Amino acid sequence: MNHRPLLKVLTMMLLPVLAHAQSWQPKTGTLMTPFAKDVRPDNVLPEYPRPQLQRQRWLNLNGLWQFQPAAQGEKLPNGSLSGSILVPFPVESALSGVQEHHERCWYRRQFTIPKDWNNNTILLHFGAVDYRAEVFLNGKSLGVHEGGYDPFSFDITPFIKGSGPQEITVNVFDPTDNGGYPRGKQTLNPQGIMYTSVTGIWQTVWLEPVPKTYIHDIRMIPDIDKGVLKLYVTTNGSNAVTVKVRDGDKLVGAATGQANKELSIPVPHAKLWSPDQPFLYGLEISLGKDAVSSYFGMRKISVEDEGGYKKLFLNNKFLFQLGPLDQGFWPDGGYTAPTDEALKHDLVLIKDLGFNMVRKHIKVESYRWYYWADKLGILVWQDMPSPNSYTEHTPPVDTAAFSHQLERMVRTHWNSPCIVTWVIFNEEQGQHNTPSYVKMVRTLDPSRLINQASGGRHFGAGDLLDIHSYPPPAAPNSNTQALACGEYGGIGFKIKGHMWKEADTYVMIDNVDDYTSLYDQFANDLTAFKTNNGLSAAVYTEISDVEGELNGLETYDRAVVKGPVEKIRASNQRVIHGSIHLTEVLPASVNNGRSWKYTLAVPDSGWSATSFNDATWKTGVAGFGTKGTPGAIVRTVWDTKDIWLRQEFHLGDLSGIKRDDLVLSLHHDDDCEVYINGVKAATVSGATGGYAMIPISAAAKEALVANGKNIIAIHCHQLGGGQYIDAGISAMIIQQ
Repeated sequence: MNHRPLLKVLTMMLLPVLAHAQSWQPKTGTLMTPFAKDVRPDNVLPEYPRPQLQRQRWLNLNGLWQFQPAAQGEKLPNGSLSGSILVPFPVESALSGVQEHHERCWYRRQFTIPKDWNNNTILLHFGAVDYRAEVFLNGKSLGVHEGGYDPFSFDITPFIKGSGPQEITVNVFDPTDNGGYPRGKQTLNPQGIMYTSVTGIWQTVWLEPVPKTYIHDIRMIPDIDKGVLKLYVTTNGSNAVTVKVRDGDKLVGAATGQANKELSIPVPHAKLWSPDQPFLYGLEISLGKDAVSSYFGMRKISVEDEGGYKKLFLNNKFLFQLGPLDQGFWPDGGYTAPTDEALKHDLVLIKDLGFNMVRKHIKVESYRWYYWADKLGILVWQDMPSPNSYTEHTPPVDTAAFSHQLERMVRTHWNSPCIVTWVIFNEEQGQHNTPSYVKMVRTLDPSRLINQASGGRHFGAGDLLDIHSYPPPAAPNSNTQALACGEYGGIGFKIKGHMWKEADTYVMIDNVDDYTSLYDQFANDLTAFKTNNGLSAAVYTEISDVEGELNGLETYDRAVVKGPVEKIRASNQRVIHGSIHLTEVLPASVNNGRSWKYTLAVPDSGWSATSFNDATWKTGVAGFGTKGTPGAIVRTVWDTKDIWLRQEFHLGDLSGIKRDDLVLSLHHDDDCEVYINGVKAATVSGATGGYAMIPISAAAKEALVANGKNIIAIHCHQLGGGQYIDAGISAMIIQQ
């Protein structure tokens, strides 16, 4: 047989692709990770993208695609596009090879369906495209998908032409700041805590063949109390489903039942999934000619009563949940990790640092990120991406888009055992209809906890009361919800040669010893709040630097961990497993308001001294501030720029208490300075959402008079937003 005509045809087909491959190079980013060198155009993210619904046959469409910017209303272009892009890296990323922003753009590539897929239904899958995607096959529109974080699929069988090359074209529209859609931390004007936008295809694109009746989806709910797995297999037919559960190669459970109905599969003597022992069972599901493999973990998350507080329980036992904030940005890949090993990297570091949880911050990841969290044993708080983030002049929130995409987030990832909490809002970014969303998510997924708003406005809805406090952590107060400090810390440490740009944060440290010392101090605070105030969880800001944020435990390029891993691990393990008892020396006004003398006018010099005459000052009951300030218990309104406070208190002989153990219990919003008997005890900036443990200067500790009169004096200055001030003094006694 003469193969030359066929060879000529194949060569002509491949010439455009080869030309693009030869011309493609990653752009040079401001920073690049060590993983960037492993990115190859002919083998981009080759791992199967959906580990909990996996088939043997599939075709990865990642790699080099044609690319060009688009105009509004532009018709489907003919012929080759003008440039190339490496899929699935976002348009703005260095690894895409484009590194430009285009609100509208075109993608195109060809593929050939394997011959042994004949007589099957062919599905085209997109992991995620930001934001609106219209997909064409051979010039015919398959449909439109909106939403930057959820997967979508098309049955392309009716649109396939013959047995030769098929052509996919994708038209993308991404308004970013100019739309009221969920977008998380993206902006067209990156600065501060907002980062470079992400446009277009950013997760794996792939094909798979399925029989005409096939498994569309599965829903798994473990019940450790009854020792069963509840399984719902969604199909386009009513065939019988056969299910097998395996512990490694050992068959430990099986069931047969109807598709589209709940099956209850016994899992006798179940091995429970936890951060210490993240055991996963294998699952095999057969439906006629279709078969998929999956996995699940037997675990339970709940809120229970313990010690007069609502507490977070895992597998019917209290477990303090401690983890970092994880933004999920990469300096070279934007939203997309360069490799699967890179995707795993941060999670491995989180485990090594002694955390047992991570808060995925206003971004939804690919299936494989959750797979690694499942495998490694990390509890996940999953945020819903926020609309109208911290940028000005944004359009109104698209409430319909938010509601739909919140539902899609839950349905897409509700099988992952690692996810234990859905976080609906972050702070007040686009916050709206909070109680109704809590109800909606509860109906969708009653097996997990719901955080109404981490650091936002609270309505008593959901399972947690979650405040933010910077830089030291703080504890909220409630006997109806579990208590969390959903963000704290933010300790900045600049590592030269590994920064996206120069920036400052809540507190800047310039050496390793002070860095780990302050981190350890905050760990002691959390341990005390856990032991004495019912705190169940805390989230440190953050695992890695991101662009203008330099408060990561590692640098943005993932090249340097800023402190000794073993020291940070020891601090974290103390929080999770240790205890520190607090003894009140001067009670703050948490449960009972204490009287203070105060003035809103600038006082005479010496106002903090014991000899100062405050007879003309007013008397008010703490706390002082404005209604609506996070965590505030306002008993006296303070709504001006400044307030000065004085309180006289008497100490006993301090028997059993060391002066070195004394700390301020301070709830401040915003900056304040505290004096004891005229000696400066502390200067703090920023705001806390509850009572934080603040060190007292050595001089102020010595100035305290045992068995006598003392004066605590405070000046608090309002910067913006809410305002509040109250204080007390406690002794922190560490239990060895």
